[in-house]
Amino acid sequence: MIEKFKTLFFVKSSLITLYLALTIPLPFISIEKLKIPSIIIFVLGLYLIINITSDYVETCSNKISYKSSFISQFLGKKNWEISWKDIKLIKSLPTSQGSKVYYFNTFNGDNFLVPQRVEKFEKFLLIVSTNSGIDIKEISYISPLWTYKLLTLLSVLMIITELFAFLN
Repeated sequence: MIEKFKTLFFVKSSLITLYLALTIPLPFISIEKLKIPSIIIFVLGLYLIINITSDYVETCSNKISYKSSFISQFLGKKNWEISWKDIKLIKSLPTSQGSKVYYFNTFNGDNFLVPQRVEKFEKFLLIVSTNSGIDIKEISYISPLWTYKLLTLLSVLMIITELFAFLN
């Protein structure tokens, strides 16, 4: 059975609301002859943010696959696919912020980043453990979920403040 794991809602919402908070004022404060281009660029940017946050992971009994959009691929993200039997281990590396990222290490020596920002993360990890036979007890989200929620809240407050300032 194929399972699909989309990008975590709070990750998407934090990036989209931050984009909106930072760019909503631009069409309103631009000079008259740049209003139309700034609106077009604003809409294009919104489309790009929504598109690049739509990557997902698929699992089945034979393999795990990472699928990214055409725009993400154009910007350098690559699709990948690994057979469960090709995964040798999952190795961790520390980040500069003090958390850990994890990589699927294959018998061929390839490394693929373990997606840590997907919905139904516990179910995803259970599938990885069941199909690869690797212990996944230490793997967690790359950042605590409250950080994405806080960023979303602050971005929404910025948007409300900007709209209030514009309307008065």
